[in-house]
Amino acid sequence: MDFKLTHIGETDSTNRWLRENGNGDDAVVVADYQSAGRGCGKNTWESEREKNLLFSVLWHPVEFPASRQFQISQAISLALCDVLGAYIDDVEVKWPNDIYHHDRKLAGMLIENRLNGALLKDCIIGIGLNVNQQRFVSDAPNPVSLCQILGHEVDRKTLFNDVLNSIWKELRQLSTCDPALLKERYTARLYRRTGSHRFRDTATGKLFTGAIADIEADGHLVIISDEEGHGRKLRFSFKEVEFL
Repeated sequence: MDFKLTHIGETDSTNRWLRENGNGDDAVVVADYQSAGRGCGKNTWESEREKNLLFSVLWHPVEFPASRQFQISQAISLALCDVLGAYIDDVEVKWPNDIYHHDRKLAGMLIENRLNGALLKDCIIGIGLNVNQQRFVSDAPNPVSLCQILGHEVDRKTLFNDVLNSIWKELRQLSTCDPALLKERYTARLYRRTGSHRFRDTATGKLFTGAIADIEADGHLVIISDEEGHGRKLRFSFKEVEFL
């Protein structure tokens, strides 16, 4: 792999560490423990020391349009699903990039992009994957680990190598991939991709029933509402809608 790999015992955030210590090369940092692990928005990430995978990838794409940023989220989500699918069934992507097993969260990511005009300058992809943790004590509503699902621990080193290779494969082909095919693969893995489900509009607090209709190129989620105005198309950015 063409990443420089660094292993550290502890940091507050692998994304921050990599942003401050990267030297311009593609790189990966993996930590045994994060004292202030972050998810998207104000979310935090709970992880017991030396039980899970906590790492960040710094990638410098070549001539990659900023308008295609969401494809990175799609590609990394698929990379994780492909590897985890060798361990368990029913691995899905809860829009935009949480990894779910049934209704429980197995992995999450925080992607931070820096732009240079209309192009992507670099990208840091932070990932937390629950591997061998058997008890979660935070107020996170639905965490689960591979160990809890399988009933036995998983070799973290082997899993980490497989995940990195899968990520690298997806990133290498991202600039030349067919966006329609990438979207098709992503949609096929999408959590609650069929049928009607309950949602909450976070801006208004309104609860509604609807069906996922589309994921737009820029990452917006399109839901067809079953409520008043049957068939009304609703469009949401990240954090604007909650799955119930």
